[in-house]
Amino acid sequence: MAKKTRIYSKNTLQAIKLFASLIQVARKKHRWSASELAERAGTTRPTIHKIEQASPVTEIGLYFEIAYLLGIPLFSVDQAEMTAIQDNLDLQLAVLPKRIDSAPSEVFDDF
Repeated sequence: MAKKTRIYSKNTLQAIKLFASLIQVARKKHRWSASELAERAGTTRPTIHKIEQASPVTEIGLYFEIAYLLGIPLFSVDQAEMTAIQDNLDLQLAVLPKRIDSAPSEVFDDF
């Protein structure tokens, strides 16, 4: 079976490009080679190249790990603030339904 090609929206691709540019600039400011960053991140140089070329299929966790290694703030600089936001979201999730069922289909009983 052929691999299905995913189509990404323009906004998604633009956000990935922005993230990739932040990573590339930070790496160069740290004066790290792609190989050095790959070693620190536990990945390969070709994967770093894919990230810096804004590949949408590279694991998002790897983007986040590399951003952390390079000191790029994600969501908030302060760890306590991130924890507070997560706690708030956990409270919201606790009162929201655990499962969302699709709307029941209309019964056709006009016969």
